[in-house]
Amino acid sequence: MPSTSETLSGSCLCGAVRFRVETPTLWCAHCHCTMCQRAHGAAFVTWVGAAVERAHLEGSKLLWYRSSEKAERGFCAECGSSLFFRSRNWPGEVHIVRANIDGAIDREPQSHAFYDSRVAWFHVDDTLPKNVPQPPTRDPP
Repeated sequence: MPSTSETLSGSCLCGAVRFRVETPTLWCAHCHCTMCQRAHGAAFVTWVGAAVERAHLEGSKLLWYRSSEKAERGFCAECGSSLFFRSRNWPGEVHIVRANIDGAIDREPQSHAFYDSRVAWFHVDDTLPKNVPQPPTRDPP
């Protein structure tokens, strides 16, 4: 992991919503929960956790959908790209879809969260910890 801060950037499919994130990020994990499967139309979603004060969201097309009593998912109103997640379960964090970040980041995925909810039609063939019920433990500050 780099010792100095760098800025990661990314956007939605159409570019109407852009974001910047100052490293270090907090964690990176694959989520297999059924809500992520449905929201993204995928077997799982890889998320990157960032401190809210290090994430800078840009674009008037960003909308938030309350997906549960405790959580919201941010997406582009123009192209529909799913980009962000925030929840009362993880105050002070914003979770960013890894695929929407341009280039390399400061860490590799660390685990599979909610692995017990995985789809039967995709085989996971790695040695990362599985059935982690929440984002991995953060690195020390």
